[in-house]
Amino acid sequence: MTVTTHDLQTWKTQGRRFAMLTAYDYPTARILDDAGIPVLLVGDSVGNAVLGYDTTLPVTMEQMLHHTAAVSRGARNALVVGDLPFGSYQASVADGVRSATRFLKEAGAGAVKLEGAQLEVTEALTRAGIPVMGHLGLTPQSVHEMGGYRVQGRTAEAARRLQDDALALEKAGAFAIVLEGVPADVGADITTSLQVPTIGVGAGPGTDGQVLVITDLLGLGEGPPPRFARPYADLRGVITRAVSEFARDVESGSFPDEDHSYS
Repeated sequence: MTVTTHDLQTWKTQGRRFAMLTAYDYPTARILDDAGIPVLLVGDSVGNAVLGYDTTLPVTMEQMLHHTAAVSRGARNALVVGDLPFGSYQASVADGVRSATRFLKEAGAGAVKLEGAQLEVTEALTRAGIPVMGHLGLTPQSVHEMGGYRVQGRTAEAARRLQDDALALEKAGAFAIVLEGVPADVGADITTSLQVPTIGVGAGPGTDGQVLVITDLLGLGEGPPPRFARPYADLRGVITRAVSEFARDVESGSFPDEDHSYS
């Protein structure tokens, strides 16, 4: 059964928590979809996780469409959400509508995500029939404005602003809101105040869903993962051992052998 935005709303009403993971390519999407992950986010985190950028800011629309299309081809059941990259919606509402439309028409996404309290763009996209996932708290596209990757909403005033922004995004038509890098009690309070589901990443256990970057979950990163990320595997170690063994077999002449050759 294909997951829709309405399913997420139903799960919120039922108190059913759900997982979301990032995916950037076809084989990963197939694996996550077969594992029953209901929402796949093609995040602009592809910039850090796959393309080698220091931030998400250099990621282009063409790169996002390329990766989103691959994930859409791999996802048979999951809802695929494409991340609108920096510069694709900030200048005008028309830019936002044009960019989001490309995700659905060209890349097969079922929804888009955008960062910050972009109320006019969210309203326009919703009117155009494009489902919008909001994103509040630590918003990586605003890393320079925030002075780095800092936890947001630590003061009462800042927490109140986040609460107000979340309610405004819900009113503007967002079907879900990602809460990133906020204190656990703030994440729980916002979740309780909203009718639409929240998806936390570094926002504590009180949100309706949780998302992780797939490379953090699988232990593929070069350094220690963020505090909020739990590695569930050490694939970097597995891959290193596998390719090292392959190289040794080639050097020794034991690969390819008769079983791996044509007669």
